[in-house]
Amino acid sequence: MTGEERRIELLKTIRESGRPISGTALAGKFQVSRQVIVQDIALLRVRHPEIYSTPKGYCVAGRTQQESMQVRSDVMTEAAVRRVFHVSHSDSQIEDELNAIVDMGGKVLDVFIEHGVYGSIQADLSVQCRRHVQKFMEGIRSGQSSPLKNLTSGVHYHTVEADSEETLDLIGQELEKRGYLIK
Repeated sequence: MTGEERRIELLKTIRESGRPISGTALAGKFQVSRQVIVQDIALLRVRHPEIYSTPKGYCVAGRTQQESMQVRSDVMTEAAVRRVFHVSHSDSQIEDELNAIVDMGGKVLDVFIEHGVYGSIQADLSVQCRRHVQKFMEGIRSGQSSPLKNLTSGVHYHTVEADSEETLDLIGQELEKRGYLIK
């Protein structure tokens, strides 16, 4: 079973369950690690924002798949593509990471983590230029908030939007070069 086939079956399993299913249970069903399930869920959420994580597991709420795809396509421009990057770094490297993404032509839509107790925690960022990075960093430095990644020892995800797969590939290469990308 390929990764894409697994994600299709994973979405179907969650949709048909009617109740939350733990990452551990899903990992057992698909004979992969829990981390693979976490990454699959992150990828699925890009197209299916109705997937939620609860302390008891993953579930789907709200719209049907067809409605969700329509809503998501209305939000994106026709030329835009998205990818989830799994990254880790220190607090002092936040600004560098975000600048690397926007300098390569990406827009950081969100940050999210998979917490062992609380499940998935996500925050919208909408950072698309250095000015937005500076504003975000001012909020962090002023103490208005602390980085979400600190709940998971630096490990987190970003959904990044760009004009092409090539741009997303370049962003991934840059994040890897700087030592932030987790494969």
